[in-house]
Amino acid sequence: MEVRIQAIHFDIAEKLTAFINKKAERLARHNVNMTEVDVTLKVIKPETAMNKEAVVRVIVPQQEELVATKTADSFEEAIDLCMEALDRQLEKKKAKK
Repeated sequence: MEVRIQAIHFDIAEKLTAFINKKAERLARHNVNMTEVDVTLKVIKPETAMNKEAVVRVIVPQQEELVATKTADSFEEAIDLCMEALDRQLEKKKAKK
């Protein structure tokens, strides 16, 4: 599985990269067919509370793309919220089969 992380207009810390990779690996346990996870991180202007946006897109061959977009106080919190949403989406897909 390939994890691509794109930070828009800022440099991403190694700690945040490791956190995202760990969360993506945990999500991949639910669906072994998952081939790509694209993560886009962005700071929303003006800089106030709740200005960190994360968009996580999961690509599973022969299925639809799953996307979650969340905004929070920190990127870690936004990633957590996205992964929870994607986990629920994967469970729904699995239940339909």
